[in-house]
Amino acid sequence: MTAPPKPGRRPGNVHFSSGPCAKRPGWSSKVLDNAFLGRSHRAKEGKARLKLAIEKTKAVLGLPGDYLCAIVPGSDTGAFEMAMWTMLGARGVDALAWESFGHGWVNDAVKQLKLADVRVLKAEYGAIPDLAQVDFGRDVLFTANGTTSGVRVPGYDWIAADRQGLTFADATSAAFAQPIDWTKIDVATFSWQKALGGEAAHGMLVLSPRAVARLESYAPAWPLPKVFRLTSGGKLIKGVFEGETINTPSMLCVEDYLDALGWAERLGGVEALIARADANAKVLWDWSDRSGWLKNLAVDPATRSNTSVCLRLAGDVAGRLSADGQAALVKAIGQRLESEGVAMDIVNHRDAPASLRIWTGATIEQSDLESLVAWLDWAFAVESARLAKAA
Repeated sequence: MTAPPKPGRRPGNVHFSSGPCAKRPGWSSKVLDNAFLGRSHRAKEGKARLKLAIEKTKAVLGLPGDYLCAIVPGSDTGAFEMAMWTMLGARGVDALAWESFGHGWVNDAVKQLKLADVRVLKAEYGAIPDLAQVDFGRDVLFTANGTTSGVRVPGYDWIAADRQGLTFADATSAAFAQPIDWTKIDVATFSWQKALGGEAAHGMLVLSPRAVARLESYAPAWPLPKVFRLTSGGKLIKGVFEGETINTPSMLCVEDYLDALGWAERLGGVEALIARADANAKVLWDWSDRSGWLKNLAVDPATRSNTSVCLRLAGDVAGRLSADGQAALVKAIGQRLESEGVAMDIVNHRDAPASLRIWTGATIEQSDLESLVAWLDWAFAVESARLAKAA
């Protein structure tokens, strides 16, 4: 069988990883030239740069004026762990899990913190738990956008406005890309290396006044590591939310994040970022609906992610292949496109079903996705034929 001809146009940027994600269009290392290096981050100028990053984050996201934001260690994972370790235990917990990170928070609540009252609401990859079953008299843990499943919450109307417990949202692939009703969120976390293409190891922690009240009125039964401590003498350490970081940040990464925030501001803020992500995701949604060999992993279209689009094999292709066969074909397609220098890091997360996972956040250009889909069809044809011959 003759191999099909290669498509004529290649993506200008071949970085489609779901984390760390592509740098903004036009990025160059020159944006780091004025980074505050070789000095203490606690110097006046260093704290000013950190505070600026916090203030720009709040402005771009449109956070309510009485919400706080801090730069914390350990990326989104560190930020979410900090929130759990400092605030959980005051009430029972409803934990939602439908992909790997949600399951991780369940594990830590049950096995690490050993909370006595945890109710787990689970769903398989591609689905979402029954949100009507959530009890808002309890604290609620959920993932706003499942980066490893391509499934997001269908808005925030399901969250009670008169809730008694706190809502904890892991928003690392939702912030800067999806509308978030901040009045329904008490704790949110995300990282720099996702939707704005920043660099790793720094997390962001957003707190509502209700979350601050919890911190100042409740002391957990377990000891807290130094990097998790947000209060002293029962009062919030306000400096943490004004640029006085708990540990030493990378000022190179801070400068890079400031550049990404500046780009977001020039585009038009969070609304413009969301519009770019929506348009990008639609390219893949529409193409996969036409392709015949792929379908969205998200079962309900209302829960399709517009950032981490996950596409699994469909139709006759899926029907004639075992689970191992599907995994082999998906891996081969990913490797083929990497070897061609067309798309990097698009094979599913290790915990997810066999699928292609393609980042479509705002730092991706729509034209690059329009070029990519032709290469996906080409790689599918080539690898299907090769695997069939090998069998």
